[in-house]
Amino acid sequence: MLLKFTKKGIYCPAGNFYIDPWRPVGRAVITHAHSDHARYGCKHYLAHHDSEAVMRLRLGSDISLQTMAYGETRTINGVKVSLHPAGHIIGSAQVRVEKDGEIWVVSGDYKIQPDGVTVPFDPVKCHTFITESTFGLPVYYWQPQSLVFQDINNWWKQNREAGKVSVLCGYSLGKAQRIVKNVDLSIGPAFSHGAIFNVNETLREAGFDLPHLPKVTSEYSKKDFQGALIIAPPSVGGTTWLKRFGPHSMAICSGWMQVRGNARRRNVDRGFILSDHADWEELLTAVKATEAEKVYVTHGFTSIFSRYLNEIGIPAGEVKTEYGVEEEDAPANEKKTPADSTD
Repeated sequence: MLLKFTKKGIYCPAGNFYIDPWRPVGRAVITHAHSDHARYGCKHYLAHHDSEAVMRLRLGSDISLQTMAYGETRTINGVKVSLHPAGHIIGSAQVRVEKDGEIWVVSGDYKIQPDGVTVPFDPVKCHTFITESTFGLPVYYWQPQSLVFQDINNWWKQNREAGKVSVLCGYSLGKAQRIVKNVDLSIGPAFSHGAIFNVNETLREAGFDLPHLPKVTSEYSKKDFQGALIIAPPSVGGTTWLKRFGPHSMAICSGWMQVRGNARRRNVDRGFILSDHADWEELLTAVKATEAEKVYVTHGFTSIFSRYLNEIGIPAGEVKTEYGVEEEDAPANEKKTPADSTD
């Protein structure tokens, strides 16, 4: 096997490197900067150019990090490695590995629906494909993004007319940038929680075209927030941080909102179905496009999705990994600032 599943992660013996390892290793090829895929402690990292700014923010500015462009090929100990768009978050990539004519592709996390922020997913033909299945059930299907943001904009307008602040929650890396880029900022003033502000400004300084949203601080009064949109991580729910806004309505953007009752369980007023992962049909589309002879499913509804692939004639197996827990805020090793606090 060109790639093996080990206790430290997905390992390439011939190249002596790991892909998204969950333990510190000598050389790590990283699909994207979420904390369940890019972990602290590796000696050397290799990732896409667009991941550099956030990886250094989260793992430390002094990490040993090499970057490459989509489609660029680098040879590591005789193994050809290239990165290809995954469409998940800024800088996310599928890792293509080739040796002696055998090709494996590790998808990391991905989505097919264009979002106006990331480079769209580009399927890569291979012999073996390693895929996620976060939403690998037929119940999960995504509406066009334009319709979701139409609902979000209407919700904000209604709250503004009712004299309420709109608190919209999403992951600080990925979902927040998608919201900032696509929401109608002409409706009213908009602010961001400190954790989201730090990621957004890091990306803006790196050259990404994202609107500037002021950080919520004690310098602002309730009057300043009247009718405003506040973009925050889900972890602010139930905290005293929300008291500064006065009357407010809270919503969350997540694929999990597809299932009735999840908004209530998350104690929010609204749930908008918006995910940075592929839905059921997109997963099937991606797998079929690779023309892979073998598929491994690493996280999500692994047993159900792999069983269905086998039923439709695509040999597949499930593999236990430590992927799938994307943190809303910085991982433990990231340096915190007072603005990151949810108190």
